[in-house]
Amino acid sequence: MSSPILFAIACLIWGSTFWAITLQLGDIAPAVSIVYRFGLASATLFTWCLLRGDRLLLPWKAQRWVMLQGVATFAISYVCTYTSEQYLVSALVAVLFVLMVFWTPVCNRFMFGTPLTSRMWSAAAVSICGVVLLFYEAIHAAWTDIVSGGSGHFLLGLGLALFATLASTIGNVVVVKVRQESSNVLLTMAWAMFWGAVAVASWALLNGQEFRLPSGGRYWAGLLYLSLFGSVIAFAAYFTLIHRIGSQKAVYIVVVTPVISVLLSIQLEHYRPGAMEWLGMVLCLSSVAWALKTPSSANTTTLESNLEAS
Repeated sequence: MSSPILFAIACLIWGSTFWAITLQLGDIAPAVSIVYRFGLASATLFTWCLLRGDRLLLPWKAQRWVMLQGVATFAISYVCTYTSEQYLVSALVAVLFVLMVFWTPVCNRFMFGTPLTSRMWSAAAVSICGVVLLFYEAIHAAWTDIVSGGSGHFLLGLGLALFATLASTIGNVVVVKVRQESSNVLLTMAWAMFWGAVAVASWALLNGQEFRLPSGGRYWAGLLYLSLFGSVIAFAAYFTLIHRIGSQKAVYIVVVTPVISVLLSIQLEHYRPGAMEWLGMVLCLSSVAWALKTPSSANTTTLESNLEAS
């Protein structure tokens, strides 16, 4: 499957997952919902690999990187994300994930020595401006609440969401190391989600959280969608893209995702964006086009050399 199609699949699915997470909030603790989500996704992937005849065990050199990826991406990031959505609207949490366009090149610079180019900084700046315009009303309402002496729940949610973006970035950058040790995307995903679920389950048990099955149809619908589409299919497309075009380009999926959320709202929730919101969408998509433009051969050679050396 071509890279543009994989990019579109991940964007379309993740454009709705931040809202779908709200279907799992309520009676079941967020951490428990995460265990159910990635436990089901991991089991699905392991079954898929078995049907393909894959050997399920990974060598320790690969497994240690997969464990780090799983704890960062599927444990820390998602615990913070689910918890933050108890205090912030899902759209605002989606906006904050655009910060990954800054964290990713910085982490790549730290881990692999990848140059920080002017193209990256300009595209990241334009994307941030676009998202701010796209969700200006939500951001303005949150700021007004703080100024008027509202509860500190917003600040707690904001801090958790920001930490989630950093944890996700670390996990995405580690994928590069995982690919160096194993080219089996589905198998390494299965193990990463397994380790993430184990880490969150351990944390939930230590905090005395109750594991029980929900009875509501909305919860089950959200769980199945998030596990099979939002986890298995979308992450498979995303991690394949990281392997093909690098994390600095693949991360621009998080810029398109809020745009998809707005377009879905227009169709499903009768949302009518104004001129500012449309301008924000144009800026977001423009930044992606600029960032995904083929880099110079010199930069490509430098990246390849750094990866081989590491």
